[in-house]
Amino acid sequence: MLTAWRKRRYRARGYVPVNLAGERFQCDPYHSKFWRKASSGTWEPETFQVLDRYLDPQRDYLDIGAWIGPTVLYAARKARRVWCFEPDPRAYRHLAWNIELNGLKNVFALPVALSDETGIARMASFGGETGYSMTSLLNTGGEGFAAVTLAWNVFAAETDLSQVSLVKMDIEGAEFTVMPALLPWLRAHRPTLYLSTHAPYLDHDARARAMGALADQLSFYGRCLGDIGNATTISDALTHPDTLEKFQAFVFCD
Repeated sequence: MLTAWRKRRYRARGYVPVNLAGERFQCDPYHSKFWRKASSGTWEPETFQVLDRYLDPQRDYLDIGAWIGPTVLYAARKARRVWCFEPDPRAYRHLAWNIELNGLKNVFALPVALSDETGIARMASFGGETGYSMTSLLNTGGEGFAAVTLAWNVFAAETDLSQVSLVKMDIEGAEFTVMPALLPWLRAHRPTLYLSTHAPYLDHDARARAMGALADQLSFYGRCLGDIGNATTISDALTHPDTLEKFQAFVFCD
């Protein structure tokens, strides 16, 4: 009963007050449960630590897989400019709302899936419904939708990305097909890369091969930081048994 009353109050007011790692925001009331969790500090505290460490007020941030915007909102206060991508129309609607609620003029949000080619692709959510944070190009079944995809080389050719200090990619398994398109630019500019990996979405027999290929692609980075205790190299970290069975995030940097 208290939760229902709180939801009605937030929706009548038009926003939820949110505290993200010390930064205060006003956010959409239709995700009040999530925003309360984020405000409590229990939603991905390590992500905000990464943002604090690698964002620069004189440089830019690229968020690939923005969802409703918790990392976008926070980064907008820490970086010069934010580029972000969210193809799920329900999630993008709330992302745009949250950007507007907070008057963020340095955020450029695109309702497309960054990909290896421009076109139309079917997407669906591993969570069962669109609008959740689990929508992926890797999932073409279920209650999906047709998404516009934008080729990385088209985006990069039309955008000055020379001052990007941090790239976050969290695209629910699509990293295996999208990452190769970014490699020439990543090698040339060497921004810090914060990558969430989703090996459990792959067939069990394909996981080690896919993660090994990802390790080879990113081997030009000097360091890989994560929670894999005994891993000593990028290959060790990305092909570790825990990485193949769980969702893991890694920081790649020089």
